[in-house]
Amino acid sequence: MYLTVSKIIVMKKLYLVLAIIGFIAPTISVLKECFDSGNAFYWADPTAVYHWLFGNSISTAFIVDLFIAVVVFFIWAYAEAKRIGIKNTWRIWVLTFLFGMGGSFALFLYWREKKLNVLKAVL
Repeated sequence: MYLTVSKIIVMKKLYLVLAIIGFIAPTISVLKECFDSGNAFYWADPTAVYHWLFGNSISTAFIVDLFIAVVVFFIWAYAEAKRIGIKNTWRIWVLTFLFGMGGSFALFLYWREKKLNVLKAVL
């Protein structure tokens, strides 16, 4: 099944909106926690952050799952970027480490859609 041009434009816009939401929503929670705890961007007391992340079995399961998802995303994004010619993929990695995967994954999908559109126009 192929997407029409209008559906591709909708997907690009959707990915961009999801990237913005994915960067802003977690950042609000991080900033709130930083102000509430005094742990400036989690660097002031990394031990406390470790205990928060792995404090119980449920949070540990979520964090381990997230770490695995991030590794899979990095491998896929690198391979996909090489395959279709997206340059400077390292920017996605940096954004993922700084802001989390929600925004960076959607941003990569946006960049991918843009590149695929350029490749389709050339062919």
